[in-house]
Amino acid sequence: MKALVARLDSFGDVLLAGPAVRAVAARAETVTLLCGPHGAPAARLLPGVDDVLVWDAPWVGFQPPPVRREGVDTVVGAIAATDADTALVLTSFHQSPLPTALLLRLAGVRFVAADSEDYPGSLLDVRHHRAPHAHEAEAALDLAGAAGFPPVDDGRLRVLPPPPTEELTGPPGYVVLHPGASVPARAWSPERCAQAVRELAADGRRVVVTGGPGERDLTAYVAGHHALDLGGRTGAAELAGVLAGAACVVTGNTGPAHLAAAVGTPVVSLFAPVVPAERWRPYGVPCVLLGDQQAPCADTRARTCPVPGHPCLDGVTAHDVVAAVDKLVEVT
Repeated sequence: MKALVARLDSFGDVLLAGPAVRAVAARAETVTLLCGPHGAPAARLLPGVDDVLVWDAPWVGFQPPPVRREGVDTVVGAIAATDADTALVLTSFHQSPLPTALLLRLAGVRFVAADSEDYPGSLLDVRHHRAPHAHEAEAALDLAGAAGFPPVDDGRLRVLPPPPTEELTGPPGYVVLHPGASVPARAWSPERCAQAVRELAADGRRVVVTGGPGERDLTAYVAGHHALDLGGRTGAAELAGVLAGAACVVTGNTGPAHLAAAVGTPVVSLFAPVVPAERWRPYGVPCVLLGDQQAPCADTRARTCPVPGHPCLDGVTAHDVVAAVDKLVEVT
């Protein structure tokens, strides 16, 4: 059996598919992961993935591309070339798997399984219904089981062993603060982040600030003179190594929170309730959840905070973060 697992969303979404991918890999000859460009770096970190097929689908993402016949023809041909006979389509609770299932059928995939509340016609062989409040990682693993791929381990997030990063960070035991997020509504303010760095340093912590290439100004501001600034200096694998060496990670609901969970590091999660924490919080590791989960923005899926002052997160103080870190780790 050759299998394909589709998860077309972001970096964190692909990491959450990891337990289901391992279940499929235990019974398949090969596993191809079909993902979007933002998810591809995470896909290459997952155990059990033999090949990664990247396509920017026009029905997912914050800035989806237009629908073009040539793009659809190209991805259908690429899927057909994998010779996959079995596929799982993994989606979030608010998404339909049916556009992806249609592509898989056009590519000749014989068996397709997905969670779907919509009538699938002949697009799905297994039309599974996810549990109402399941975490995204658990929902994906439940679907895999329904398709004939039961769990093979404890179901926690995992990545391939990361490279050593002590040359960047110094010895393990530091606290990582990752101030960025994929959309503004999920980010703690830079001012709060910088204050937290100062107070963590005053509390005796070594602090490392991380961020992507486009976040260098942000990480430099947040780190100031009190933390090591690694903004733009780590790819996905190196970031996994940095997070693995941390005693704790402080971040919002963004990909590095799930990467921290995948390397077994506790997380202080600054979680904006625009999506439900029960589905998206860091999975399988000790976690302190901060942020007003009953704020007016709850469940709106807003990308920019609709409430003046961003109270769901900016009501969290630096002192709250220091106290949360103290709950998770001992002072080093």
